[in-house]
Amino acid sequence: MFGKITKVAAIALAASGALGGAAWAQALQVGANIGNVPWEFQDASGANVGFEVDLVNAVAEKLGREVEIVNIPFNGLFSAVQSGRIDIAMSSITITAARLESVSFAQPYYDSDQSLTVLADGPAGLDEMSGKVVGVDTGSTGDMWATDHAEQLGFGTISRYEGLAPAMLDLVAGRIDGYISDIPALQYYAKDKPELKVVQRILTGEQYSMMFAKDAPLATQVNEVLTELKTDGVIASLHEKWFGAAPESSTSTATVMDMPTLK
Repeated sequence: MFGKITKVAAIALAASGALGGAAWAQALQVGANIGNVPWEFQDASGANVGFEVDLVNAVAEKLGREVEIVNIPFNGLFSAVQSGRIDIAMSSITITAARLESVSFAQPYYDSDQSLTVLADGPAGLDEMSGKVVGVDTGSTGDMWATDHAEQLGFGTISRYEGLAPAMLDLVAGRIDGYISDIPALQYYAKDKPELKVVQRILTGEQYSMMFAKDAPLATQVNEVLTELKTDGVIASLHEKWFGAAPESSTSTATVMDMPTLK
C-alpha cells in the first residue's frame, strides 16, 4: 500500500506542472493585523474574514498551498517578514519607495487615501484639529502623514494604536478627537454607526499589496498569480463582495500592473 500511494503521489506531482511540488509544501505563514476591518478581522464565530483574507486564500489555492494566518501588530509585520518568521505580510500595507529598500511587494490591488474620522458632533475637518488629540496606527502611512503635518495643522498630541478597534473605543470615549487612517476601512466601519463620521479624505495616492522579504522568489510567484486573478475577474468580485460595488476599471484592483521596484 505504501508503494502504491507513493506512485500516485508522484504522478500527481508530475501532472501539476511547475507548481506541482507546492501542493506538498508547508502552509504559507501569513502575518496580518487582525482587527483591520474590512481587510482582515474576526466574524461572530471567531473566523478570520475580510478582503485580504479572501485574496490570500485565492492566491494560495493557485499555488497549491494552504494558509496559516498569524496575528501580528501592524508595526511588527515588517520585522516578521524580514526575519522569515512569516512568508507574506498583509494589512492594507502601502507600497512606498522607503519600504522597497528593505522589502519586496507584489503588484498593487487597491488604491486608497487616508481620512479623518470624528464623532458626529466633532471637528468638521483637519482645519478644526488645532490643539486636538489625533489617533493613528503605529508605523502606518497615517502615522507618517500626521507626524509630517503635525506642526502645520497644530495638532496637540498624536496617540498611537495597534489597530482600528482600540482607536475607535478611545474616539467614542472622548480620549482622542479624531482618527487618521485608511479611508476604505473607516467608511466600512462607520457606515452603520451614526455616532461616527468620516469628515475628510486626505489625498495620499496610496496603493496596497502583499509584502515579502527583500527579493523573495515568492513575491514574483504571487505577482504572477495576482495577474491571473485580475484577468479572471476574481479580485473585482472580491471588491464587490466587500465594498458593495465593482472597482473602477482604471484602478489597480481591476488593472494588471508591474511589480513595484525602486527607481
